[in-house]
Amino acid sequence: MNIVILAAGQGKRMKTTLPKVLHPVAGTSMLGHVLTAVGHIAESALPCVVVGHGSEQVQDYLSKNYPNVRTAVQSEQKGTGHAVFQASPFLSSDATTMILYGDVPLTQATTLHKMKQLASDGGLVVLTQLMENPTGYGRIERNLNGEVIGIVEEKDASPSQREIKEINTGMMACDTADLKRWLGLLQPNNAQGEYYLTDIIAFAAKEGVPIRTTQAQYDWEVQGVNSRAQLAALEREYQVFLAGNLLDNGVTLADPARIDIRGNFNCASDVTIDVGCVFEGNVEIAAGVKIGPYCVIKNATIGKGTQIHAYTHIEDATVANDAVIGPYARLRPGAQIAEQAHIGNFVEVKNSQIGVGSKANHLSYIGDAVVGSGVNIGAGTITCNYDGVNKYQTIIEDGAFIGSDTQLVAPVRVGKGATLGAGTTLTQDAPPDQLTISRTKQISLVWKRPEKIKK
Repeated sequence: MNIVILAAGQGKRMKTTLPKVLHPVAGTSMLGHVLTAVGHIAESALPCVVVGHGSEQVQDYLSKNYPNVRTAVQSEQKGTGHAVFQASPFLSSDATTMILYGDVPLTQATTLHKMKQLASDGGLVVLTQLMENPTGYGRIERNLNGEVIGIVEEKDASPSQREIKEINTGMMACDTADLKRWLGLLQPNNAQGEYYLTDIIAFAAKEGVPIRTTQAQYDWEVQGVNSRAQLAALEREYQVFLAGNLLDNGVTLADPARIDIRGNFNCASDVTIDVGCVFEGNVEIAAGVKIGPYCVIKNATIGKGTQIHAYTHIEDATVANDAVIGPYARLRPGAQIAEQAHIGNFVEVKNSQIGVGSKANHLSYIGDAVVGSGVNIGAGTITCNYDGVNKYQTIIEDGAFIGSDTQLVAPVRVGKGATLGAGTTLTQDAPPDQLTISRTKQISLVWKRPEKIKK
């Protein structure tokens, strides 16, 4: 199967230097959404993306994220038919060609599969949609028998044609040999002076080629983006859909209108999510997790029964079952939190393992550390892991007690069952089962506090 994705538009109304198709919806570029859907219906296909404005940026994006995708350049913007013509050298004539749009990002794989199945029977398949407000879209023209005979663009439509509710989405599939022949017949006889791809509908009808239509399940699947306002509206509509899926799968949302999913979110049942939470990248949430308001979780796995309190940030980290995180905690990349561990308010963990049942409840930084089980880390503790050039590891063995306001200057090891007195600066290993303390001797001096000089 040949896949052509049109992505050459400038998007003037976006008012941006970033190519329109690279703007994100739900955390993924519009073009990325289309390519992902294509991958579900034609795994062996090598899509051809037609680029134009910002072609270097789009090609760079594709080479980094979709290296098998081919590109064709439309150096002059002469319409959709002209754009498809640029891709024709890449199209195998003995296969079906499906034409999609990089700025219509949310067409679901199930809808594309329906188009593919219809096209396998030959003829021309057009994705249409019935819309109460069809403004801005081309209209589907049918004869008295209900057969499609053509598409008229809104700018070229008569008042009666503008009353038609069935719109053309622009997406279609047909035999490639037919497509190439029809592309050669296109003429710029319209208000825009462009080569309209939609004119091939009339060619097919005139030749008696069967024209069949199918529709998407949701209107937002066929909504294109031409402005920031349309982008924001589509984002919110899609987020409401994603929230609805969560509710259907047994997730409790405090407010379905106040959740943002920007990636692959796999959430088990009996999870409770408060307002304002953002989930980015690949996130897995196990059953029974409770997430407080305004948390940001990115590329993370959260174990069963864990509680994540308000304003916690988690990125590239794993949290095991029945842990307690936050509020105001930050788990940075490489943080691994074991079962029943507690990471409390204003505690930051980076590239560290926190053992079973260990606790760091207040105002601490734990970086490049291996913390055993049953360890208590007092408020204000810092692992001094960086000398300005290199990073070093701190090891705290099982059952150790770290007093408040302690600095552990890595590389250093705290033995099993050791206790560090409050205020200790540890520069050498602390032996197991002993109290280690480093602080200056406390003294009291007779002293008078200075007074403000009167002028």
